[in-house]
Amino acid sequence: MFCLRLCLRLRLLPGTRVSDVYGHSAHKLASLHGATKLPPNKTQNLLYPFSGLEAYLDRSVDRTPFQLFHPSVEDMVNAEKLFNASPTHKIDYYVSAERMDHVPALRQPEVCFIGRSNVGKSSLIKALFSLTPEVEVRVSKTPGHTKKMNFFKVGRAFTIVDMPGYGHRAPKDFVDMVEPYLYTRKNLVRTFLLVDGSIGVQKADLIALEMCEDIRRPYVMLVTKIDKCGHGTLLTNLLSLQEVVKTRTSCCFPQPLLVSSLQFLGIYLLRCFICHLTGSIRLTDTSQIRAEASD
Repeated sequence: MFCLRLCLRLRLLPGTRVSDVYGHSAHKLASLHGATKLPPNKTQNLLYPFSGLEAYLDRSVDRTPFQLFHPSVEDMVNAEKLFNASPTHKIDYYVSAERMDHVPALRQPEVCFIGRSNVGKSSLIKALFSLTPEVEVRVSKTPGHTKKMNFFKVGRAFTIVDMPGYGHRAPKDFVDMVEPYLYTRKNLVRTFLLVDGSIGVQKADLIALEMCEDIRRPYVMLVTKIDKCGHGTLLTNLLSLQEVVKTRTSCCFPQPLLVSSLQFLGIYLLRCFICHLTGSIRLTDTSQIRAEASD
């Protein structure tokens, strides 16, 4: 933990306030610096959410699949810089599209988020962009609020796409809108398939998973709302999901990523993962177990 605090302090000039760097309206946990003000165990859980569950796992459970991508704090600090806007690094909503002929022609790497309505896609993207709260990410309590493909540019580094939700109240043309994008988007480097950690894998999620498998492009399972249930329920749902990934997928990254948009659990790690996938940063640890994240 000493290394964590030192790593972060070295990146702030003497006399510089965090609010001066990140803005007065940013969430108190938007930056890693805010996380270091918490007790060490809470900081650890924020950065590596799975660490808070390990004590509740039976010793017979293999932990390796849950820790394949385990970047250093320095890696996360470097990734955080890309989510902080500057005059030469603009971060903003770019455009919305209802059909493929409306999708912008962009060359920079792209990641997209898909999931069941009300799984928390827009809230998650808002948390990712919390260092630049002026970015307009519409979040609604009404399921199915996102009806279009919404593109957000992170400078010249990469683009994040918020896709319409499937299942309850999904747009009638969801399949016609999303499938062509996933099949044909050449600069799409990874799809994140979101699953609600408080309720586990649903039938609609399995259908989406089969769609991703049919497309045969790499994707990642992202477990949201991990703060909405107890450790027992979350572990049960997580292990069930892991069994699905192990037995029913061939294109899915073996490690599910855990996040909470409300408490910022896993947000720093997810930022780092996105930056790594898009080639925006180089990890300080290039060991084989971490290099697998880019396969």
